[in-house]
Amino acid sequence: MLLTSRRLRAALLAAASATLVAAALPPPAPLGIGDALFPQLGNPGYDVLTYDIALVYGGSNTKPLDAVTRIGARATERLDRINLDFTHGTVRTVEVNGHPATFRSAGEDLVVEPDAAVAAGSRMTITVTHTSDPSGSPTAGGWVRTGDGLAMANQADAAHRVFPSNDHPADKAYFTFRVTAPNDYTVVANGVRTAKVQRGSATTWAYRTRHPMATELAQVSIGRSALVKRLGPGGLPVRDVVPAADRDQLEPWLRKTPAHLEWMEQKVGRYPFETYGVLIADANTGFELETQTLSLFERSLFTTTALPEWYVDSVMVHELAHQWFGNSVSPRSWSDLWLNEGHATWYEALYAEEKAQRPMATRMRAAYERSDQWRTDGGPPAAPKRPVPGEKISLFRPVVYDGSALVLYALRQTIGTDAFRQLERDWVRKYRDAAATTADFASLASRIAGRDLSAFFDAWLYAKRTPPMPGHPDWRSTAPTPPVAG
Repeated sequence: MLLTSRRLRAALLAAASATLVAAALPPPAPLGIGDALFPQLGNPGYDVLTYDIALVYGGSNTKPLDAVTRIGARATERLDRINLDFTHGTVRTVEVNGHPATFRSAGEDLVVEPDAAVAAGSRMTITVTHTSDPSGSPTAGGWVRTGDGLAMANQADAAHRVFPSNDHPADKAYFTFRVTAPNDYTVVANGVRTAKVQRGSATTWAYRTRHPMATELAQVSIGRSALVKRLGPGGLPVRDVVPAADRDQLEPWLRKTPAHLEWMEQKVGRYPFETYGVLIADANTGFELETQTLSLFERSLFTTTALPEWYVDSVMVHELAHQWFGNSVSPRSWSDLWLNEGHATWYEALYAEEKAQRPMATRMRAAYERSDQWRTDGGPPAAPKRPVPGEKISLFRPVVYDGSALVLYALRQTIGTDAFRQLERDWVRKYRDAAATTADFASLASRIAGRDLSAFFDAWLYAKRTPPMPGHPDWRSTAPTPPVAG
């Protein structure tokens, strides 16, 4: 009986232990890092260091691509489960550190259970074999179907419709893309090309970034494209990607980029990445997008005759300015979006003022007149309202564009032109390749101005009504005055 009792006790102890372990793990659920605008975006417990994404394109932009995403990360806490952002694709297998792992979906998360817990502080490699589906509404983001292939538009939170990721700009990483496509297609991605290997009827293209990148800025273009190369300031490689049939028609616009780069460098310092160029896609997206090192533009922006040249020029500068403001210096949270769009709009307007005699003050006065209504509709610049359900792109309201450039205009009026210029240069230098917050910007501005600007930023960034504009007491809002509560 003693032997039987020992065995029985051991069996009961093992069963009890298993019950305790099972109880310690709640049902799989989508997680997030607490972003006020996208609560379930991003995932706690790890820091992604690298993405290696392999895609196979068979020539159809409606059929899912076969894909393998390999994520190199460091665990910041013990992980019995690992949540990844991923949806709109089929997961076939998952491995963690070379060992098969179980997985299931929960909301827009892929929840992975490794065969052994990952210790805090340790490195891990997560390999997901999956499909990447280009079907669906173009307004949902992710893959954009073009006239001859595919491109990406992942802002604000659509990269996880393309590949598994920690899909939040606070977690930047280095990217490698390996894309296989039929020989008559050209593939271009973020960063610089590291390989091009033809095997039979298909070619594999490899690209790698030399600077960390947010997932929302990832770009892969697959199409029957012309790749146009030239040099920018200081010998910077500039490569543009355009539909091959439009190469000559678009050249007058393409040749403008080196001068745009030179102008921006005069304002804020050296371009922060290894290459730049424009990707002109035969697609109707309704927007342009600052994907890192390769900004995405609609073909119609350049081919319509309804838009004046100065306007198209300034839009090109807007996306270029994002390479400093939003890409090199990324927002720590999506509520910091005003730092991206406000600055890009600022340099867009400044370029129009200097090159096309479109006064900044005129544009800012018009923005001031509308600013109160913009704040009512979308929230103040640094505390925007959540996007409309099912319309995530609705986050990009006027208050984060001209409404936020208006904050920068008020700041320049307050601290003076010289201090403002120094702030801009110091900002992109201090936080290069990092993510930063509104509080970081306010702190740096106060240090450069030599006085506490907390009251200024509280009023201009968070108040429901727009403060008086320094130096322009005659500027007035045209928005209705809200009724006084009785």
